[in-house]
Amino acid sequence: MGKSNGKPETKTAGFDLDHELPPADADENPVAAPAESAVGTGEVSSTELQKLKVERDTLLDRLARVQAEFENARRRAAKEQQEFRDYAAADAIKPLLPVLDSFERALQVKSDPGDFRSGVELIYKQLQDALSKIGLGAIPAKGEPFDPRYHEAIEMVDTRDAADHEVLEELQRGYKFKDRLLRPAMVKVAKNPGK
Repeated sequence: MGKSNGKPETKTAGFDLDHELPPADADENPVAAPAESAVGTGEVSSTELQKLKVERDTLLDRLARVQAEFENARRRAAKEQQEFRDYAAADAIKPLLPVLDSFERALQVKSDPGDFRSGVELIYKQLQDALSKIGLGAIPAKGEPFDPRYHEAIEMVDTRDAADHEVLEELQRGYKFKDRLLRPAMVKVAKNPGK
């Protein structure tokens, strides 16, 4: 706390370093480090030092190699992911190419409006088939009960001709890709509190 012998007291981690430790009892058997131990005295032979340096250098070299391999693997994985993203749509586009061919042929032919309409209907069917093969499906709407997960109500219509919350009309078709909703169907829904 104060000063003793003109020097400030030195305390470290709760120990008073200015005071001596009490002498050990003669009965106690203190453990002393053997004089021959290189670890206890801080002396290491040159052969042991050389062995440790070689081991250290080997481990550092191994660490550098592992780090380089990891970095190369990370770069390869990133490149593969980018290539997958860049070319993933190719499998989806390939089945649509015959549809484009059919549109080009239809536009080159001079025909009456009836034939033109039937040709467009065939191309539309061809496009639907190509899209359904890759997982696109239309959401059923007209006559179905309104389902807010798949239908977007644009208008509620008072009517007694349909059940309450039945879809009366589909204004825009909705689509799912496999199990994921791409676009909900825009619909008119019956409002019939009497039924």
